[in-house]
This record gives sequence, structure tokens and C-alpha cells, in this order.
Amino acid sequence: MFRTLIFFFIILISAQERLIGQENSIYIKAGLLYDSKENKLLKNKLVHIQDTKIISIGEFESLPKNSKAIDLTEYTVLPGLIDAHTHVLFSQDANEDFSEHSIQSLTMESDALRVLRGSKRAKSYLDQGITSIKDLGNSGLYLDVALRNAINEGTIEGPRIFASGPILAATGGQIYGVLPEHQNIIDSEYRIISSPEDAKNAVREHVNQNVDLIKICADNLPNKTFLTIDEIKAVVETAHSYNLKVTAHCVTNQSAWNAIEAGVDGIEHGFNLADSTITKMAEKRIYMVPTENSRDYMNTYVKLAGFEDTEWIDNYLNIMKDRLNKAIDKGVPVVAGSDNYTDIKVSRGESSSDMFRYYFEAGMKPLDILQSSTYISAFHLNKEDEIGYLQPQANADIIAVKGDIINDFISTIENVEFIMKDGKIYDQTTD
Repeated sequence: MFRTLIFFFIILISAQERLIGQENSIYIKAGLLYDSKENKLLKNKLVHIQDTKIISIGEFESLPKNSKAIDLTEYTVLPGLIDAHTHVLFSQDANEDFSEHSIQSLTMESDALRVLRGSKRAKSYLDQGITSIKDLGNSGLYLDVALRNAINEGTIEGPRIFASGPILAATGGQIYGVLPEHQNIIDSEYRIISSPEDAKNAVREHVNQNVDLIKICADNLPNKTFLTIDEIKAVVETAHSYNLKVTAHCVTNQSAWNAIEAGVDGIEHGFNLADSTITKMAEKRIYMVPTENSRDYMNTYVKLAGFEDTEWIDNYLNIMKDRLNKAIDKGVPVVAGSDNYTDIKVSRGESSSDMFRYYFEAGMKPLDILQSSTYISAFHLNKEDEIGYLQPQANADIIAVKGDIINDFISTIENVEFIMKDGKIYDQTTD
């Protein structure tokens, strides 16, 4: 009798597990599905999601009998987008000085208030179909890590965050004009490096705080200090020993060259890269995150900042366009990132999405822009098996857009009508 009861109990549990599995099982019928690894569109694909993961991608005919599917046959289905350069815990007005605002934030804004404001900004990325962000400092003492953890545990909603912790930098960091007796304030925002040995310790400190990557400032403009090649090498060697990537903020060509010589994995900004430096990046497969904005954004920015002279915008955009196209022609991996921390009177996520418009205006092809903001970005985070590419066992970060993604890219990528992260649907305005 006892064995019979146990037998029926096992059958009951198994049946319940099957039912729960069916309840957590979602099918999506994609009219077009973007294969970000091969950089092409596939027709009529069925995506099977179980809980937080993609189980399979097949043909429509593989839909089990009596199973319902989300009908996205009139849409293009994409991996969740990635913004590879954000600062969600920092914001300033267009007419504010960066250094003065940084000091005000560090001395008059509590960590709690800063994180609460950052959480609202983070959520706005998800609203735009950006399901992952690489957050690169200006975030206090590991407040980005705390925000990441809160999102991961489900306390708040937001994108998947890859957090760098405080930026490793030379004396003064990027906060200029601070009197000697107040330099300690900068330590609340940057990890100041004093030697190669100290650089190793700084990386270990970050490792203990469970960061996802390391960011350095190879130069500190307008401060004149910069990290030496030996200091950057110490950072890179230590970070790589813990399987962490190192990415470098570089404004000058010399700082980029030094960072490349020291073995960094990526260059952020790279505004003044010489042709020889771009060639070296291509040879070493060092990625570049060009953080530029569209003409519309620039016009809005200069108006809010109160600039009277706007003639420089055309020249600036042409120089940046030339730099980007040289990098593409030489084979430098381009990773999409916005670096938009200025308040231009829209949500942070909407401001971030301007990067797609910039890359398009600069001449990148639509699918190449998508690949830069999905697979290539994930690859350089060592996360291509988890995000940025729709494949079995990847996280179910999926969006859908309506329109012609090839011939009407801007209006289509700005028309995200379905958003899923980790198998949870956050927005569905599809018909």
C-alpha cells in the first residue's frame, strides 16, 4: 500500500512539473529573425522559450499541436540591444560644467538618492529595447554594482548591467580644478593609481567587489595627468588573470597608443585616433566604442547649452564620420555605445537610442549597426553565448520592431513594440 502511494505521488509530481513547464513555455512566431552572428535576416522562424532561456529556434511547422504562439509574423525579431557605454548614476544639464557638477553630486547627493535616480534611468533603457548596458564608472563607490544586483534579484526592473566600478585613473581623475586640500573628494568617484604595484591592488579591490570589467582613463583631459604604459600593463595583466576585460577611455592619440601597447581590450571614444593607431587596433582586434551623436542631438545640445556658435558641428561630425569609416574599412571591431549622460529633456534610454541614428548618418549599414549593438558587443564582453545572439540556451532577451529594418532603419529601430528580458515580457504593443 505504501509503495502504491509513493508511486502515485511520483506520478502526481511529474504531472505538475509538466504543467508548470507548459505554463512557463512561450513560443514566438517571427516573420523575420535577425541572426546577429551571421549578420543576416531569416524568414519565418519559431522561437521556443522556457523560463529565462531560449530552448530552440526552428520552423513554424515545429509548433506543437494545441500550443499557442505570440504572433510576430509582421515584425522583425532581434536580440535585446546593448549599449556598451553608459553612466546611469550620473547626469548633468547641458549648460553645467562637468567638474563642478561632479563635486556637487559627490558632496550634496546621498548614495541612496543617487541609486534611486539611477534606477529610474536604468529602467528607461529597457523601455527602448536595450536589455543590456555596459556601465563605465562615474558611479560612486560601486553603486553600479549595487544597482546591477538589485536588478538581477528582481527588486527593481532594468536592463542587464555589466558594471566596471570606479574608473582607474591617474592623479585627479577627470575632475579638474580641485584644490590640493580637497583631492580626497575625487577618491569617492575614481580609484587613483600611483604606481604599477598600486594598479594591481586596485584591480584586486575591484575583483573583491565583483565587477564585470575594468575601465581605465588612459588620459584625464582636461587634467594633464595620464597613466603610464607600465601602470596600464599592470592593470591589464592583473585583470586578465581574473578573466576580466579592460577598456580604456582615450581622447588623445598618444593615450590610445599607450593603452594598445599595454594590451587593453577596447578603446572608448578614440576621438583623435591617427591612421597608424587604427591600423594597430585592427591588427590586434581591439574594439572601438565610438561615442557620437546625431545631428539632431547636437542641435538640441547646443541650444540647451546656450552656445551661439554652431558652425563647428558640421566639421566635427565630418571628422568623426571619417574616423569611424576608416576603422570599419581597416577591420576594427566596432561596438555600439552612447555615453549620453547629459539631460536633453528626454528619458536616458531615448537619449541612448540616438546612437543608432548617428551610426546610420555616419554611413554604417543597418545590419552592421545591429551587429555592433548585439553580437559584437556581447562577444567583447565574453557573453556571446548568453546575450546578443538568439540561440539555444541563450538568455531570452528578445525584442521586435515593426517596419523595414533595411530600407527604413531609423523609424523602424525607434519603433520597438515587443520587449522581453529573461523570458519576461515587459512591453507588448503588437497587434
